[in-house]
Amino acid sequence: MENDAATLYCTNESCQAANPLTHKFCLRCSTPLTKNYLWAVVDGPSVGSPGEILADRYLVLDKFLLLDTKPGLLALTSELDNLQPLKAYLRLIPYRLHVPQVYGVLFLGDGPSHREILLLEKPPLLVDDKIQQVQLAGELTTAWRDATSMRQLNWLWQIAHLWQPLASEGVVSSLLDSNVLRVEGSLVRLLELRFDAATLPELPQLGQFWQQLVSSAKPAITEFVNEVSLSLIQGKINSTDQLIGVLDRGLAGLGRSQTPSIKIITKSDTGPSRQRNEDACSPPSGTLVSKPPQPTALAIVCDGIGGHEGGNVASNLAIETIQQQVQQLTKVPYDHIDPSLLLNDLDKAVAIANDKISQRNDSENRQGRQRMGTTLVMALPVAHEMYITHVGDSRAYWITRHGCYQVTLDDDVASREVRLGYAIYREAVLQSSAGSLVQALGMGPSTSLHPTSGRFMLDEDAVFLLTSDGLSDFDRVEEYWETEILPILLGETNIANVADRLVEIANTKNGHDNVTIALVHYQVQYWEPEITIQAFIPESYSAKTVDFASRATDPTLLGSSNHKTQVIPDTEPAKSSSLPLQWIVPLIFVVAAGALGLFVKQLRSPSVPLISSTPIPTSNPTIEATPIERSLANLSPGWVIKTNNQITLGNNQSLPPGAFLEVINTKPNLKPASGNFSVSMRVCANKSTQTPANTNNPAVTSSVPSNSKPLPETVLLDFSQLKRFGVSVLPEDAPSPCISATQPPVPQPPDDSSPT
Repeated sequence: MENDAATLYCTNESCQAANPLTHKFCLRCSTPLTKNYLWAVVDGPSVGSPGEILADRYLVLDKFLLLDTKPGLLALTSELDNLQPLKAYLRLIPYRLHVPQVYGVLFLGDGPSHREILLLEKPPLLVDDKIQQVQLAGELTTAWRDATSMRQLNWLWQIAHLWQPLASEGVVSSLLDSNVLRVEGSLVRLLELRFDAATLPELPQLGQFWQQLVSSAKPAITEFVNEVSLSLIQGKINSTDQLIGVLDRGLAGLGRSQTPSIKIITKSDTGPSRQRNEDACSPPSGTLVSKPPQPTALAIVCDGIGGHEGGNVASNLAIETIQQQVQQLTKVPYDHIDPSLLLNDLDKAVAIANDKISQRNDSENRQGRQRMGTTLVMALPVAHEMYITHVGDSRAYWITRHGCYQVTLDDDVASREVRLGYAIYREAVLQSSAGSLVQALGMGPSTSLHPTSGRFMLDEDAVFLLTSDGLSDFDRVEEYWETEILPILLGETNIANVADRLVEIANTKNGHDNVTIALVHYQVQYWEPEITIQAFIPESYSAKTVDFASRATDPTLLGSSNHKTQVIPDTEPAKSSSLPLQWIVPLIFVVAAGALGLFVKQLRSPSVPLISSTPIPTSNPTIEATPIERSLANLSPGWVIKTNNQITLGNNQSLPPGAFLEVINTKPNLKPASGNFSVSMRVCANKSTQTPANTNNPAVTSSVPSNSKPLPETVLLDFSQLKRFGVSVLPEDAPSPCISATQPPVPQPPDDSSPT
């Protein structure tokens, strides 16, 4: 229970009045009162006694649960090098939807008894404001029994996505600790990180943990969960890619028992301090779209860069281009869509929009400050999933009855510093260059652009808010979601009224910029299926495992500037800090993107110096944005290769000469003997071939031996194998011979032997 005698201070810098803990709004200025609940990581039975106030600031609610009574102040921190475990939290900021981030450090005592206690933000809690009660969300193992079959598999799917990134930071034990593994509605949330012992946990141990859940799984998936857990234990499932693929199939089966209805409303406004509106949105501002009856529901928000020189041109060009691209992707029934390839197709759509803007800049000879660009965030609901793609600092928020979660990570300097382990976010945003973008659409060729695309499984009603920074600056969404957006889910208002209200908040509470929002209200009806879902365990499987659980973040924008965000280059000296291997390649991408955005800060706010004076940490020199020469040594997703000889796959399967394969992804091999990297490829159908090799997964030719087994959907080969068998990489300008994964299968001609 909270201490009634304690007071909560207003976060409004010009007010900072003390208020009773029971109040939601400041008595003096009516600003929503911020309650920052914190989790203390400490050795011992507790951090203090309930009701005690530590460091004249932190109210103890329970053994390790605190409330910051002065949330407007920056928490104290220690030198990061002195708290090495802290860096694992920072580097996992892309997974902030599940992994708590560092709030600060609490210093207690003096001399030998001195303690530094790590404070983590936003622990998974159940808060009942009516009775002023706060308690931890339930353990997954406890909540499991009462969850629907859809939610049970959803939880396992999230854990599967978390396994590899947590393993890379040496904290995968967290996913095997029932006390740490909590659930907040449909989301898996970790209380804290458990650091691995000398012997790292492996997938068989995950299978053993899941085996404990079989007895209380819902009847529709009991056999499925049992088969998956046993396959993990026995090594039949030996990679997270394979595991995610199996769970995807199970969720697709359950998704047939779920009927969604979707409403989308957009709203765009110039704002009180701008001469023109450089933002753009789809559907057009003020339009309400419902699915059904509409076959497609797509929401896009763009925030233009370039002032009167073309920010509005760039944002509208991006909207127009992406609409055309996505329209083709959504014509296909869900059963014919490969989620991993749809993610790749969304990235490609963004790349096409980027190149159109960039080419427009080049054709008009726009240089430096005259160059135009735009940020982007879009939401595409497909069946029981929500696909989110973003570039820049326009954001997506996911609102449920349990909380408000920011699910995009800004492409800015502050986020990058945290990701590299250099700073806590609450400190990083105070730097002068914190909001400077490292990439945006139109700043250069798409070879240097790296949009973030991912998906969420939806098993409950939700609202997704897409917004430009005209609303999201200064934590306005975090302040007002509960009073303004949550009522949609409670049936107390409609999304059109909420859209108007959010624009009003942006203009009156911020007012420094254009504001554009899109609200996506996803409602679901679910019934437990009567059939039993079967687990299909393929012998080999590889899928793109970029999930937006993995890209989620909920940063706090303290000390944001009133002017537009800038895009700046990554050209200044690096800090002397070693980086883990998994960050090297992504950092190269960020560096290249930053170099291409050299002049955009000045485009968005002429009053801001073009180059930031704050050193920007990088681990690599700036990379010039030159086209990548296509060769076997640098295969990239979306490239197509052709077999020159027959390739034996094992199990009496082979690919004939002349077959085409589309690259899904590449990853380094841990065993040097197997080649320096492996390549996951999709066996694709030739557009000129009407009769595929087999009906399960068509190849490009019908010359597969008649005694062959059906080809797998994907092929995984090592670089050394590709060299040995002999393959050719199709040039970039060559027409793709492959049918897109999101197109329907090639229709089969009637069998000549059948009766007419």
